[in-house]
Amino acid sequence: MKLKLTLQQKIFFLVIGVSIVIYAIAIGYIATRAKKTAMHDAIMLTVTTAQKNASDIKALLEEDLVAMRTLSQSVLSYREMSEAQWKKVFAKMYEEVLQGNPQFLSVWDSWELSHIDSNYTKDFGRYVAEYWREGHQIKSNFSLKSMTGDNAEYARLKRNATEALENPYFYSYTGSGGSQILMTSIISPIIEGQKFIGVVGADISLDRYHPIITQIKPFKNSYAFLVANDLQYTAHPDKEKQGQYLIDDYEELISKYAVAEKIKNGEDISFVAEDLNGTKSQFIFSPIIVGKTGTPWSLAIVVPHSTVLAEANQNFTISIIVGIIGLIILSLAIVYSSKSITNPILRITNILKRIARGNISSDMKLRIETEDEIGEMANALNTTIDGLNQKVEFASSIERGNLESELQVLSSDDILGNALIDMHNSLRHASEEEEKRKEEDNRSRWANEGLAKFGEILRQNNDNMDVLAKSIIKELIQTLDANQGGLFLLNEDDELDPHFELTSAYAYSRYKYKSKKILMGEGLIGACAMEKKTMHLTEIPDGYIEITSGLGQSNPTTLLLVPLVMDDKVFGVIEIASFNIFQPYQIEFIEKLAESIASTIATVKVNIKTSHLLTETQQQAEEMAAQEEEMRQNMEELQATQEESSRKAAEMQSLIDALNNSSFVIEYDPLGYITAINDAYLELLSLSRDEVVGTHHSDKMELSTSKKKEYDQMWANLRNGIPQKQVNKFVVHNKTFVFQETYTPIKNEMGEIYKILKISNNITNLVKN
Repeated sequence: MKLKLTLQQKIFFLVIGVSIVIYAIAIGYIATRAKKTAMHDAIMLTVTTAQKNASDIKALLEEDLVAMRTLSQSVLSYREMSEAQWKKVFAKMYEEVLQGNPQFLSVWDSWELSHIDSNYTKDFGRYVAEYWREGHQIKSNFSLKSMTGDNAEYARLKRNATEALENPYFYSYTGSGGSQILMTSIISPIIEGQKFIGVVGADISLDRYHPIITQIKPFKNSYAFLVANDLQYTAHPDKEKQGQYLIDDYEELISKYAVAEKIKNGEDISFVAEDLNGTKSQFIFSPIIVGKTGTPWSLAIVVPHSTVLAEANQNFTISIIVGIIGLIILSLAIVYSSKSITNPILRITNILKRIARGNISSDMKLRIETEDEIGEMANALNTTIDGLNQKVEFASSIERGNLESELQVLSSDDILGNALIDMHNSLRHASEEEEKRKEEDNRSRWANEGLAKFGEILRQNNDNMDVLAKSIIKELIQTLDANQGGLFLLNEDDELDPHFELTSAYAYSRYKYKSKKILMGEGLIGACAMEKKTMHLTEIPDGYIEITSGLGQSNPTTLLLVPLVMDDKVFGVIEIASFNIFQPYQIEFIEKLAESIASTIATVKVNIKTSHLLTETQQQAEEMAAQEEEMRQNMEELQATQEESSRKAAEMQSLIDALNNSSFVIEYDPLGYITAINDAYLELLSLSRDEVVGTHHSDKMELSTSKKKEYDQMWANLRNGIPQKQVNKFVVHNKTFVFQETYTPIKNEMGEIYKILKISNNITNLVKN
């Protein structure tokens, strides 16, 4: 049997049923959303707290680093003092730094011995000065370290030559294991002329950060800890963990979330995991990047999820109670209000029937005072009636040719309204396109007339650079209605000093005569030339405009720079300043014109150069005629000289052949490297020429310190032109040879020694006898 319900009953059951579903969904959504929001807000608060405290800790560390930077700069004053003076001055300075910075346990420096002692030539070895607190006293120690080689830590500092924040370590100034202190070192390099000459550093106790860490509690049961670049606990609420490693507590998490890599890279880290107590918690890491040290630390905050969600769970319970009470109140309200619904619905139905027949008039609008759904229906119907009336008026207005009229659509789904607006927009777009076409025609005509005018200027003045430059810049300023401008042309007269010269300037309706030289890449002009691109500035740098009107007017506010480029070569730059913003079509016009100007300037330069070359050619022809006779006479003298040289060359070759047949001959360059060797020597050594040429005279020699000095002195004498003689004994293939060797410096035509000739004679038999 079909159940028949009244409209009031249908409304009651429908609304109550839907309300129950909606309440259930809403409460579920709100509870879930509340938990997510609470967690999100907690994470954001934790991140903000971590970043703020990380910033505070970073400020403390950078304050210490600034002190070290200042010391590393101050100690460079040693150059102006004797060793005793600067050591005394630095000692006083370090003591004052310790007294003024109670957080410093010690201040020390390390100097490369090779820098402070000119007689020390090794690349290791250093002088170290240390100042530390012991009670209320400041003690010091001076020593030499790394005398047999730099240790790994110092070698790293020397190699990187940059600021350093060392990983925490335990150290005792008294030598007692029980008094060890967890500390770090902040180090600044001493750089002189791009060269590393030492470091200045301070040791800081990490106990100063424990009170800061213990106070960081954005939520109940949350806690924070500070870790160094090597994952060592720098500060922890549990002091016993300071100096231990994070990986010992969270090895799996560190691997899973790449914590070690992200800390070393100075990245933020956030993940959910169980802490040491087995509590599900949010872990937030905020990086602490100090100066240019490259070894970031990280501040971590751990927040238990149970603490964050406690309030959200309480709100969920309250929401359920409020929802049940609301459903009861809603049921009573529906019973009361449903009676007032059916009558207005009947009136609305009658109006809709009239609209369905095409009847539209203002008297069809309903007057219903209620603000419930019925009132909304009535208002919607009234809005529809008003909308239809507006559409009728809008269509009539378009019919009368009024394209400026507007129609307010009822919504984005108003198909009829949107169709009328589309029709209106199409008509207006056609009108606007016609206006744009006219504007484009005017701009095209302006550009063509301008190009034609400049074409005539370029043709008329292609033999005089100054006149051409003046005509170009004047016409440009007038054509663009600008205030002032200049034409800078490339001057390559001096190949060692190419630059741009201000060839012509025009401002405020008259020529300006100014001299200006700009190098490639210098200022805006040089940058425009180097980049070969147009520059349009709407904010001109202060002081850039040098030409003023003289009438107290403001300076131009827009600047246009266009390079004159042809075949990828820059011939100059056009600079134009104006009160008006340059339009794209004006910029395009100037860029097209710049190509023609560049071509004309190139032609003018070629013409000028050709004229100069013709003049020089005529002068050279006259000089060559005079020189021809002189050359004829010189040729006769040269022929006689060549005959004499041939005779001497033959004699010299005979001497060389005799020398090669009777002696062992080697040629060296002034540095001692073999450049030539005769066959007799190669046969004796059983070596090929490729194996010998290029080797050094001292190869395979083992020289003591005294022998090395004698050896260096011998070669110094040879380079000064002093011949040297030696008797040397050699063992070749287990056979002993004794040679008398004569080293003779050979000079070139400039009097410079360019090779050393060694002639060796085998006197083995003479020595044995």
